[in-house]
Amino acid sequence: MTAREHNFTGTSRKDAAMAFLRLATSGKAHEAQSRCLAVKLGAEVCDLSESMRAALERGTRGVIERLARCIEAGRADGSLPAAPDAQAVAVAVYQSWLGASLLAKITRDRAPLDTAMAGTRQLLGLAQDA
Repeated sequence: MTAREHNFTGTSRKDAAMAFLRLATSGKAHEAQSRCLAVKLGAEVCDLSESMRAALERGTRGVIERLARCIEAGRADGSLPAAPDAQAVAVAVYQSWLGASLLAKITRDRAPLDTAMAGTRQLLGLAQDA
């Protein structure tokens, strides 16, 4: 998902943090969790290949770092409320979505994605209907 796909204006970092929420509410939510290699292959690959495990770790660390920067920028520009450590929030959001994606794949139900969305909104201090 890119900023261009969501018409981010660049005036509010809240837009970037909301990317998770837009994905969860779009018709593409099941597609995204079906394509995510971390969801599909993560545990299996990590047991079989140290180099692939390391690549997945680098990738997930990169996603979390970018999310943390977006949260920090949103707090700095006032589009997100001040709260605890942005890195810790980013880790919690990422882990929530990773788990929700796996559960949605297992159950073939979007309920785990809806739960992750509610939790993300709460962690980011956003209204439930934002």
